[in-house]
Amino acid sequence: MDLTIYEYSKCSTCRKAVKWLKDQGHNVKQIPIVEEPPTVQELEKLVASSGLELKKWFNTSGEVYKALQLKDKLPGMAIEEQYKLLSENGKLLKRPIVTDGNKTTIGFKEEQYADVWS
Repeated sequence: MDLTIYEYSKCSTCRKAVKWLKDQGHNVKQIPIVEEPPTVQELEKLVASSGLELKKWFNTSGEVYKALQLKDKLPGMAIEEQYKLLSENGKLLKRPIVTDGNKTTIGFKEEQYADVWS
């Protein structure tokens, strides 16, 4: 299966996800999430195909999230503004993001990957 993964090369979780997917025989197109974050339109499609709320897409343990004090700001922020923020700063996105165009997962848990990408 051909998959696209938005990942960060310095992220050990991303490296584990890429290795797992390749070990399963998937063709993996890697996109550097910091240099090339998804556009607002791409994010809208990815979020919809993940079945998750937008707030789950934020890297809440990241430096940028903390520096921008988003824990306090996000609840009052419009959805459009949240999408714009994520599309402008790949470090705000939880990673890795894996998609086949129809379904999408974020993060890496081997059990979840086995259910979705096997």
